[in-house]
Amino acid sequence: MSNAIVIVEDDSSIREMLRYYFQSTGYDARVYESAEEFFAAEAGLTPPVIYLLDIMLPGMDGLELLRRLRAGRDTAEVPVIMLTARTAEMDRVTGLENGADDYVVKPFGLMELQARIKAVLRRTHRREDGLLRCGELEIDPAARTVRRAGVPVELTYKEFELLRLLVSRRGAVLTRDEILHTVWDYDFTGETRTVDMHIKSLRQKLGDGLISTVRGVGYKID
Repeated sequence: MSNAIVIVEDDSSIREMLRYYFQSTGYDARVYESAEEFFAAEAGLTPPVIYLLDIMLPGMDGLELLRRLRAGRDTAEVPVIMLTARTAEMDRVTGLENGADDYVVKPFGLMELQARIKAVLRRTHRREDGLLRCGELEIDPAARTVRRAGVPVELTYKEFELLRLLVSRRGAVLTRDEILHTVWDYDFTGETRTVDMHIKSLRQKLGDGLISTVRGVGYKID
């Protein structure tokens, strides 16, 4: 099993600080200044246990790098944490929508970053590989595919995670806050409209009768 952590960060002081810290804690830290350098050096290497990606990179930015990792056969399931100086909601949502598992805003403490990494790794290591079935739905977590009555349904990364959560907790009412914490692995205080937006999208793709709204509480699948 890989013990590597890959860091793509254009700020040399942050890059070297992270290299030193993670090497001192037992990781094989592979660090790069740009996405282009990353792709040239990582070709053929075993994927790491996690990627740390700066959003504001020279050339290809971190969001595009994230999209390419999520599209890769060997990298699609590797956890990603975004490092960003941006604090606007849309920057956070864009990263999470494209498959990031978490984000950390600069300046950050190394202990906080390490705690975030441990939380993400715990969550991703708990993911099930068996098929999930619910009526006409068939969800394959390993292949990240969804079929309804045998017909493939195209979902975004977070739509898939949300559907998998609801099906795996079938019959239970999940609050918006619980969904945010589990699917996004972060507490968006007062931002539950993110959940509502994804529920609406799932209903459009899967039909209105699948996901029930429990007024004043949250959502469930029976």
